[in-house]
Order: sequence, then structure tokens, then C-alpha cells
Amino acid sequence: MTVKQTLQPLDQLGLDNFAPYLMNRIMGRYNAALQEEMAKLGLTTPQMRALAVLSVRDGILIRELAVYAVVQQSTLSRGLDGLAQGGLIRREPDPDDSRATRIYLTDEGRRAYERLWPHMSDAYDAMFAGIGDSDKRAFVGTLQKMLKNIRKHDF
Repeated sequence: MTVKQTLQPLDQLGLDNFAPYLMNRIMGRYNAALQEEMAKLGLTTPQMRALAVLSVRDGILIRELAVYAVVQQSTLSRGLDGLAQGGLIRREPDPDDSRATRIYLTDEGRRAYERLWPHMSDAYDAMFAGIGDSDKRAFVGTLQKMLKNIRKHDF
């Protein structure tokens, strides 16, 4: 069992020692590294995230996609409208719940994702430059534990 420690005030701790700040900075830089390629494809960050998630979990419910893509459902819905208009996704009613909708990548959507993936991979590699495999595995494992600690869903 871990003993809860009271965190120092932020002005004493410093931003460089505050994990949420560091995670936001890292993700901000990661997203910025993808901006040029996303712009070429006419994609926003929420749309890029949706395509990436669908490349792994195609056919999921919109509410699940919002969680995986880390986007508010209302923002995601607008992004999905654009993806559907561009022919990158298709919506289908859930066979078990007529009120729910599942989202699928189209062939065009998969091609857009495949064009974006090398840039995502390069940005990922840049984040881990100079970090050994064992440290990388330990870090990702720690992130997985942190997510489990705070998540609200079973996924």
C-alpha cells in the first residue's frame, strides 16, 4: 500500500517537477510536430486522434472513441462530421442499441491515417531520443498504472 504524500505547493515544487505540466508540454509538442502534415490532409488534432484510434479499434461507439481520443464528445462529433464529409469515416447504427452509433474507417480514411502514421512515429521517436529501451518500457508501464489509477472507464 502506498502512503499518500502531501504535494508541496506548485510555487515551491516548480513546473519542471510537476508531472501534469510536463505531460501537457510533451503532448503539446507532439501535436505541434504533426501540424504540418495534418494541415496537408485537412485534419484537426481531434480528427487525427480519431483516425489513429480507429486504426486500432475500428467500429467502436462514439462515446468510446471520445474517451480513447481524449476529446470531448461534442468536439469529437463536429470532427467526425468533417471526417464523414471527407469520406474518411462512416457511421453505422449499433445493432444492439438503435440510439448508439459505431464509427468505421473507410479505405480513404485508412490511407489518410497511413500517410500520417510515419509522422506520428517520427514524433514519438523524437520524444524518446536518448532514452534506452528499459527506461522507455518502465515509463510506459508507469503511465499505464497512472491511467488505471485515474480512469473512469474499463478501457
